[in-house]
Amino acid sequence: MNTFSSHNARTALLLLALSFSLAVASDPMFSCGPSSASRAYPFCDRSLPAARRAADLVSRLTVAEKVSQLGDEAAGVPRLGVPPYKWWSEGLHGLAFWGHGMRFNGTVSAVTSFPQVLLTTASFDESLWFRIGQAIGREARALYNLGQAEGLTIWSPNVNIFRDPRWGRGQETPGEDPAVASKYAVAFVRGIQGSNPAGAAAAPLQASACCKHATAYDLEDWNGVARYNFDARVTLQDLADTFNPPFQSCVVDGKASCVMCAYTVINGVPACASSDLLTKTFRGAWGLDGYVSSDCDAVAIMRDAQRYEPTPEDTVAVALKAGLDLNCGTYTQQHGMAAIQQGKMTEKDVDKALTNLFAVRMRLGHFDGDPRGNALYGRLGAADVCTADHKNLALEAAQDGIVLLKNDAGILPLDRSAVGSAAVIGHNANDPLVLSGNYFGPACETTTPLEGLQSYVRNVRFLAGCSSAACGYAATGQAAALASSAEYVFLFMGLSQDQEKEGLDRTSLLLPGKQQSLVTAVASAAKRPVVLVLLTGGPVDITFAQSNPKIGAILWAGYPGQAGGLAIARVLFGDHNPSGRLPVTWYTEDFTKVPMTDMRMRADPATGYPGRTYRFYRGKTIYKFGYGLSYSKFSRQLVTGDKNLAPNTSLLAHLSAKTQHAATSYYHVDDIGTVGCEQLKFPAEVEVLNHGPMDGKHSVLMFLRWPNATDGRPVRQLIGFRSQHIKAGEKANVRFHVSPCEHFSRTRADGKKVSPGKLVTSAYNTRSQVIYNSFIFASSKCWGFYM
Repeated sequence: MNTFSSHNARTALLLLALSFSLAVASDPMFSCGPSSASRAYPFCDRSLPAARRAADLVSRLTVAEKVSQLGDEAAGVPRLGVPPYKWWSEGLHGLAFWGHGMRFNGTVSAVTSFPQVLLTTASFDESLWFRIGQAIGREARALYNLGQAEGLTIWSPNVNIFRDPRWGRGQETPGEDPAVASKYAVAFVRGIQGSNPAGAAAAPLQASACCKHATAYDLEDWNGVARYNFDARVTLQDLADTFNPPFQSCVVDGKASCVMCAYTVINGVPACASSDLLTKTFRGAWGLDGYVSSDCDAVAIMRDAQRYEPTPEDTVAVALKAGLDLNCGTYTQQHGMAAIQQGKMTEKDVDKALTNLFAVRMRLGHFDGDPRGNALYGRLGAADVCTADHKNLALEAAQDGIVLLKNDAGILPLDRSAVGSAAVIGHNANDPLVLSGNYFGPACETTTPLEGLQSYVRNVRFLAGCSSAACGYAATGQAAALASSAEYVFLFMGLSQDQEKEGLDRTSLLLPGKQQSLVTAVASAAKRPVVLVLLTGGPVDITFAQSNPKIGAILWAGYPGQAGGLAIARVLFGDHNPSGRLPVTWYTEDFTKVPMTDMRMRADPATGYPGRTYRFYRGKTIYKFGYGLSYSKFSRQLVTGDKNLAPNTSLLAHLSAKTQHAATSYYHVDDIGTVGCEQLKFPAEVEVLNHGPMDGKHSVLMFLRWPNATDGRPVRQLIGFRSQHIKAGEKANVRFHVSPCEHFSRTRADGKKVSPGKLVTSAYNTRSQVIYNSFIFASSKCWGFYM
């Protein structure tokens, strides 16, 4: 999120100063306490449903009071005991300076800073994602109880697809695969809102999560094309099987209480003005129980940059009538009354939005009296922020996400007793700010990579080499001399928020400036092969390092959060066996010839368009999606499924397969239905053996690969992943649940999902052995695992 007028002006220091300047609210941040004059009204009756309580409150507001609620800073209504409320808070990978709802200048002055999302995703561990969301939600509720939060609506997670490696905000996302992004969305939302991993909702909400930015949003500012006026031309097919699934999972499975519409214009219609998206899809098809927010200033941008409506009043009206409930900014508050007076919209349009908004506040307990009396969350306070458990979780997340990309001749792990001296070179070695990526708050504590190595090696000498990631000048001679004098050399290179961030996309995938020449010179001068550690949000073309024998090992450490330096050191010295796998494809620099503005996912061989992401891309890569090495050797084999599953003789009795063309039939997934699809599922078990020499986690990624990727099918598709800790010499069975409706289906050009008749019928007949024998073991081209 970013305001249209000020997005280039944000810096961490400015945000810190702004957050410290906020005054402590003098009014209580809750309603309906024992002394409240409104406690007899139905909206204070905790036994009533939230929506009914909200509707009662809205009915008691004047029109002016209603309009005052339509921005992210909602005015109070003193006569009803309703306090002001600030909707905008951030919790992408820890509570953040960004937004208006959180302060860090009271009893709590620091919060836990977890790794940036893309690195966390590399763990492929849903339990880890849930626990991070849970920790962030607990810390938010603790600040609220202490009076340091004027809101509990957290505008996270970002579940957009990392479609193009140049995207400045790709670092915030769970990567390029819609199945992974969907699983991440569900786990994080359940954690932050206070649900258990099985999905049982707690009441009230611990905090409210908001999935952003729907939909097909993945461009900031590239070659003069800005996100504020970009019209994304997206096919129904790509919307259905790539861009929308994470948001659908957020709402349907995660029960997110908010979805945010993007700045994006989609096929000529701004996302925040699309009734098909906001009302028909979010509320109708997916059943959203919550509110819809705009990205910041998106409503103003609809008129000022996109010229979608002729007047401010028309713009406000079209957004609210389409299904928008809240505008981040003041535009609807400024022009809402005039829109009503001019007949552009009605008071009922506003009532509908406010009922959705207040219902979420009811679920948060804001109208239940003093929050400290809440049985579930009332006792949370300063002692629940930056706890030992949360700090350990930040370390665990960084360790589990780090990806070992190269390890020639087993140079890693290092024996700490054998490393007498070390040279640490690189601008990212001792910069605490780079660890956080974007959307961060004041960290409990920070360990840089240099500090992490110093905890393992007594004699460490450091040289930045470049003053910043831009590396316009490099101290190459000095760096080479230092490298030649040390027993071991560690290079910490990569990017920063000056190259990739909100409002800024990259134009090159190469390391900036003179970084490559510096790395090459240092490697050449070193006594033995060097270790290169990359701190980046997105992929980089490091072909030069991949093929250089003097660069013995390469690690990708993303933006690893407060414990990043210690996590890196623990991996380098073997106190942690790396298990991370890349959640994005790493392309060569040639990929930059493809315009970012081309939204097509599928390749077009006729024109040479290579497609996007591992699912459709047909071209050269440096590292594939799912790639990652370990210090141990793991083997996998598929074992048979459950032989005791009885056939369901009535499931398909009322259906008839449709014929597409000769010898090809299919079923509409919608016709099979949710219950039918659930009954078609069958188990698949994979036996994993750790051949040693170290204990470690291993992420098993199961893919479906069709012999012929026709009719728009992906070349391959991830259908499941599991992370399992296995001791050296031991084995474990990892179970997957395969759904013919979901995993064997394809999306047609019209956005409808269909599944091959033969596969569905086979699954229907036995739900286990026939489909195993016919379609798994009989065709080695169908199933695969990344080694």
